[in-house]
Amino acid sequence: MTDRIFVMGAGGFIGRALSDSLASSGFRVLAATRQPTPFVRAGVENIVSPFSECGHFAPWLGRCNAVVHAASLTTPSSSAAHPQLDGNLRSTLALIEALQDFPSKRLLYLSSGGALYEERLGLVEETTPLRPRSYHGAGKAAAEHFIQAWSAQYGGAATILRPSNVYGPGQHPRPGFGVIPAAFECIRSNRPLQIRGDGESVRDYLYVDDLVSLCRDVLRASPGAGGTELINASSGNGTSLLEMLSHVERATGQGIRKEFLPERSVDMKHVVPDSSLARRRFGWEPRVSLDDGLSAAWRWYRDVYG
Repeated sequence: MTDRIFVMGAGGFIGRALSDSLASSGFRVLAATRQPTPFVRAGVENIVSPFSECGHFAPWLGRCNAVVHAASLTTPSSSAAHPQLDGNLRSTLALIEALQDFPSKRLLYLSSGGALYEERLGLVEETTPLRPRSYHGAGKAAAEHFIQAWSAQYGGAATILRPSNVYGPGQHPRPGFGVIPAAFECIRSNRPLQIRGDGESVRDYLYVDDLVSLCRDVLRASPGAGGTELINASSGNGTSLLEMLSHVERATGQGIRKEFLPERSVDMKHVVPDSSLARRRFGWEPRVSLDDGLSAAWRWYRDVYG
């Protein structure tokens, strides 16, 4: 079992939830962030650096058994029409270059299950062709290929998880990052929620604790003889945006005013990843329903924002 883990992006929504969970499970966590970040749980050490150059990683990789890359600076909407604003790739390439000197370190990379695949009405499997429409998705696809090249050249073991839309407690409202906290914020401030298109686009929503559980399963499992695994992480239940907002209204007991805007070329109508491989490989099952997850997320949001 891996006992010390370097978590890149530990100050973000998913990274913080994962760092806390790993520490509570007995792992020691090197929590890598760009800004000083308080972590109250024992076993978490905060490491602050820009993490934009190979040398920023080298001092820490010798102290860990595995690396989790959970950092993301953009979304499909925030990088639209501005490919150079997608800053994710630079830090990823710096990490990969540093890992060339540490090929035995296991790598877990959190990619995307909604921004990579071509559009399909059914479930999309890991073998479904990649057809990213956004620069954010293109950056994720490029990062996956660089990781696969590192693994092939240096014999490293990498797992690439492609999670669907992750939500839950701890997800702060940020422009372009997550429709669920955006809906909560609109309820609180009595503003309309802006919706691109007709609201009938179908996505999968995965509760953050379920994703964290799969990450733990990956890190506990034997890495094998090297190579790269591609694994979807999803609930497997496609839900239209308007249906999901109805669930939000039930969870909060309040209505959401809606403002419909023209859809964008980066938006797709239907993307629902198939997580059957994760079930077979790790015995993993998502356990939190959308209604229960939204209720928990709303309680957290209300406690924090009033």
